[in-house]
Amino acid sequence: MEGTVFAPCLEGMKHVKSEDGEMLTKPFLDVCKLILPVIDKFGAAMVLVKTDIGGNISRLEAKYLSNTMEFNHLYSMVRAEVQANTAKGSSSCTNGLLWLTRAMDFLLELFRNLLEHPDWTMSQACTDSYNKTLKKFHGWLASSSFTLAMKLAPDRTKFMDVIGGGGDINADIEKFCSTFAPLLEENHKFLDGVGMDSLKAS
Repeated sequence: MEGTVFAPCLEGMKHVKSEDGEMLTKPFLDVCKLILPVIDKFGAAMVLVKTDIGGNISRLEAKYLSNTMEFNHLYSMVRAEVQANTAKGSSSCTNGLLWLTRAMDFLLELFRNLLEHPDWTMSQACTDSYNKTLKKFHGWLASSSFTLAMKLAPDRTKFMDVIGGGGDINADIEKFCSTFAPLLEENHKFLDGVGMDSLKAS
């Protein structure tokens, strides 16, 4: 296998913005999809996260496919829902984008932890990331299931070997974090601008 599991994501991120700097729907969702195989390597610990991410990608993709011209830009879906007053609905695309971005925040933080804390176990890295990103938005139930799932985290060394493939895993994680973080930040800024960034899980 050439390169690490991050190689396809890193390639995909080059195409996320239009020439005039707008976030494009399909390329952004494609990058999120390319992260799913990375999550697979966590096994049972990440089943919840993967299901959540997959569901939100499908929701946004369905909307995009309903009118690829109108929804070519990622934020156009949100703007349409804000205008129609449907953005706060639990099955809205706005909600989908919000939770997709938060799940990606969690993964980003997790990979950052693996990079910066070589002595941490996988469980420690997962729990710390969860506390920094998703926990404040989760209710008790989601929080408990998450905490339980983190106990199933795989052995760190084996995991790093598996995702490393034939490439330099630390360099790719570094690149992934530094390239993806500004995109997620932009999503938050936009969602914050329409008053949607602080919604909590019901």
